[in-house]
Amino acid sequence: MTSGHRWAFKARFRARSYGWRGSALASKRLKEAVREINSVAKSDRVLAAEGCVSLMERLWPALEDIDTSSGALGGAIHRTLAELIPILISAPADVKTRGAWLERLFQAVLDDGVQYLAPVEERWGEIAAYPELMAEYAERLHALIRRVWVNEPPGGYVTGTAICLSCLLEAGRYGDLIELLACARKKWWHWHHFGAEALARQGAWDAAIAYVDGCRTPQGYDDRRIDRFCEGVLIKSGRADDAYHRYGLKAATGPTYLAIFRETIKRYPDRDRRQVLLDLIETRGERGKWFAAAKDAGLLDIALLCARDDAAEPATLVRAARDFDAKDPKFAAEIGVVALGRLLNGGGYDPEVALVQQAFGHLRDAASRIGARDWAMQQVQALVDVPCHSSRKHFQCVLAQCLARCGE
Repeated sequence: MTSGHRWAFKARFRARSYGWRGSALASKRLKEAVREINSVAKSDRVLAAEGCVSLMERLWPALEDIDTSSGALGGAIHRTLAELIPILISAPADVKTRGAWLERLFQAVLDDGVQYLAPVEERWGEIAAYPELMAEYAERLHALIRRVWVNEPPGGYVTGTAICLSCLLEAGRYGDLIELLACARKKWWHWHHFGAEALARQGAWDAAIAYVDGCRTPQGYDDRRIDRFCEGVLIKSGRADDAYHRYGLKAATGPTYLAIFRETIKRYPDRDRRQVLLDLIETRGERGKWFAAAKDAGLLDIALLCARDDAAEPATLVRAARDFDAKDPKFAAEIGVVALGRLLNGGGYDPEVALVQQAFGHLRDAASRIGARDWAMQQVQALVDVPCHSSRKHFQCVLAQCLARCGE
């Protein structure tokens, strides 16, 4: 039974619960709600799924007044749904219970002012689970979508289009799906990836790739997602090497270049990590920004090459000189010299003069560990003697003072 349970999150997600500046608080409350649902899922998966539905149908009414321009709230909702949807899909609910959930969610989709529930629509067929429920929602929307795409003026949109497409896909009605998509006036990734997936599930690998390539636009809005789909198709078809060279080096995403490198080697664990990094640098460019990836991978010779590129951030180099002072002083000393050179030549985003002092100290200490103190001071003297960037003359003066004090 799912009745009688009191969800704590419901009190925090009443209509218009949050004001214009409520993004941070709402994101915190979403995390708390997910924890509550996950806790219940350990003992009662059907009740947990009921909680998922209750939270999903409250999202728009509770959050509609919040300023979403920063994107923070949208990201929090996306992460929330990514955790909740699998709970909802896997719950061992009977067809009546699941049908009631879908009706509530469908109304929530209709009321949703900014498509917070788009990820739910995308996986509607999986959430429906039962063939009769998939058929119900496919038929509910199929005729309307066809009429809007074929008979009405361009620009018309049917709320729930992805619901219909998802149900046709999961029901295995591939022919009906492709036929309906053919009625659309243009190929759009958000819709046509369902058609490409239908072709892939039938083993038509190259046809699936060609189909989804037709969704590319001159602006390249969806290129990264299309590349990831095509990469996955080739891997499933046993053509991992082809997937790597055609799409893998472009498809990985992440907040940092280190994250992109880790994601790529995770998808291709059998490939040489050193060569993967070199391939990423060659494919994506901006060699200096791959310094952290090379350093953390232990590929210090590549890291040194990256450090000498203009795109390398001096503050990152100074931290590396500090971190490697004891475990690899030769590398730390070389990085320290490069960091000082970059600082004097105008590199970095508004660095503080203290960074020069820190870089000099790490260089001195690392060089002393390997008996290369004289070499290090010669490198610093050379930087002091040559002209520097006009905006960094005070940096050069500070470095000269550090050198003088060291000599004393």
